[in-house]
Amino acid sequence: MADLIVKAAVKEELDDKNVASDFYEALDDEVSELLEDAAARAESNGRKTVQPRDL
Repeated sequence: MADLIVKAAVKEELDDKNVASDFYEALDDEVSELLEDAAARAESNGRKTVQPRDL
């Protein structure tokens, strides 16, 4: 599976918080599931284009 998140961006967004090394993999898994669900919703509505409303 490809990495869907950028670690540097996550660190920047969380500012002064420490981030556990396994957090990134868990976040990547969540994003992957979110994208799969959005794609399935678009397809079930007869579209190939995933739109914000599919989230």
